[in-house]
Amino acid sequence: MNVYILVVDDEPDVEALFRQQFRRELRAGRFQMEFASSATDALKRAAEVRDPSLILILSDINMPGISGLDMLPKVRAAHPDVPVIMITAYGDAETRRKAIERGAVGLLTKPIDFALLRQEIDTRLEQAA
Repeated sequence: MNVYILVVDDEPDVEALFRQQFRRELRAGRFQMEFASSATDALKRAAEVRDPSLILILSDINMPGISGLDMLPKVRAAHPDVPVIMITAYGDAETRRKAIERGAVGLLTKPIDFALLRQEIDTRLEQAA
């Protein structure tokens, strides 16, 4: 089974960073990563991937147009079983509260702790197997 992780961020260097950080896993075929540069694009891509192959969505909060927080309830409604982790440069309590209230399972702050993220992905892969 192909499993996907959807990464949503408007910054162009994010895809290269994630591909570099997870190059071994991607090369080994443990999972595939899809990238969306906006919330609108993310909602379209999430609709194209069939459950249960979409195992995790990682989304930046601050993006032009629809923010990650505004996208969160929409993607949770469409994919209630897919966990969403929000990513932000501002890990304050209010941002965390809003993210959790809207359905996020967690909040990562930039710069991303990729060791922690790798553990989260491993957990999701075990659950999908």
